[in-house]
Amino acid sequence: MAPPASDLLDRAESYLRVGSAEEMADAVTRSHLPDFRCVGWYAVPPPGWSVAIDAEYAGRQIPQPLARRFGTEAFWERWTRAECLCKLADTPMLAWWPQHGLDVPDDFPGAWRTLRLDDLVVSVALSPTTAGRTLRPA
Repeated sequence: MAPPASDLLDRAESYLRVGSAEEMADAVTRSHLPDFRCVGWYAVPPPGWSVAIDAEYAGRQIPQPLARRFGTEAFWERWTRAECLCKLADTPMLAWWPQHGLDVPDDFPGAWRTLRLDDLVVSVALSPTTAGRTLRPA
């Protein structure tokens, strides 16, 4: 039996691994990095929940158009979190921005956590599903 979402997020570091795409092939979900490595998530979400992760290098330069639009403070933390929510909602970032920016909608039914893993910023988000599909943030 999978632990509750809050327990998974509390212990997120223990469920994350970094390696090649081949090494992370058996992960529940993964995020690809610019250097062709992956961050893999190795915990099954609770029944009725979906999980998404996103990772970026903490020291990576923020593209100027994005910095102008969203600011630079905690940018990669906000970016990876928004990417997770987009993945859960099956919505492209370009469709998410006009309504939410890099923020979490007030009515998001799930939970998330953003953490540092060595030189990476990693966000993990979980959301309840309905009929096999993740609930869409409004």
